[in-house]
Amino acid sequence: MRQLKRRVGFRATAYLFTFVVILYVAVFMNTPYIVYQPGSASEVAPMIQVRNADADEKGAFMMTTVSASYANVALLIASVFNSNAEIVLKETRLGDKTEQEYAAEQVYYMNSSQSYAVQAAYRAADIPYEDVVDYLYVFSVPVTGNQNKFKPGDKIISVEGQTIPDPEALSALLAASRIGDQVAVVLERGGKEVREDVKLVEVKNQESGTVKPGLGVVIGAVQKVKPEAEGNTVSFVDTDVGGPSAGLMFTMEIVNQLTPGDLTKGSRVAGTGTIDADGNVGAIGGVKHKIVAADRKGAEIFFVPVKNYEEAKSKADKIGTDMQLVPVSTLAEALKYMQELPVKP
Repeated sequence: MRQLKRRVGFRATAYLFTFVVILYVAVFMNTPYIVYQPGSASEVAPMIQVRNADADEKGAFMMTTVSASYANVALLIASVFNSNAEIVLKETRLGDKTEQEYAAEQVYYMNSSQSYAVQAAYRAADIPYEDVVDYLYVFSVPVTGNQNKFKPGDKIISVEGQTIPDPEALSALLAASRIGDQVAVVLERGGKEVREDVKLVEVKNQESGTVKPGLGVVIGAVQKVKPEAEGNTVSFVDTDVGGPSAGLMFTMEIVNQLTPGDLTKGSRVAGTGTIDADGNVGAIGGVKHKIVAADRKGAEIFFVPVKNYEEAKSKADKIGTDMQLVPVSTLAEALKYMQELPVKP
């Protein structure tokens, strides 16, 4: 009897151990893959605040996204049976960046796309503006840099008590110091102020080979666009999305709020595409997933960069959507299409 109980106890322990191992492998163990799937199609009007805006909007402009998940074994297995899932190696997305550096880069690209969207919209609405640096942004911290002081995504607020208007001003300020000196740096990290005493490290110019003192970080300048006259300022709320591909749809919504009338004509209009200050629309990645996301949210029109049209059309035909796909290469083309579109009853 005792032997029987021991056997039962041993089996129960073995089964429990096996279950824990399987659970760990399926849910918690990392794999070298990323799974792409359709994300969301979100109205951009709530993300944008335009002073003295024309609020006449019966339809909606929508940005579209791709869902990207670092895959565990369970997700990989599920993705095999999902016709809308795409499995790729992490290295094709990250390159030589860490996950944190990649995420910081995508936030920077989103901020830049918003800046370009405002510039393009001001030009379309004939509103004079100026473009100035808002703040310096930390992309990454090399191994030879100050990894214990900075993190990807930090905003540099001040150095030695001075607000730094651009990268050149930072270089000029640090040029008066020597490698090994300490400087006081104020950062914004996760919405909170962080103060650090940073030891200057050796920074080498790749072209000239000259050496100078630096913070030991890779930075970029985030621009801020200001209208010359008060009354048409544009600001964004946190979109919680990275990357530059919402540029075109941001611009369409801003133009709609800056100008009289309803540019949507009562239609639900989705789309994708980067934008630059001159209104040129650039290609993006993952358009087949964005087509599915837009169709699920009832979009009637989908603006797609010309270079992405064939892939978008193939996916649209495959899922049998009734959306009208409109290929564009410039903001002017997208605006012309909407201006000529009949008002939806």
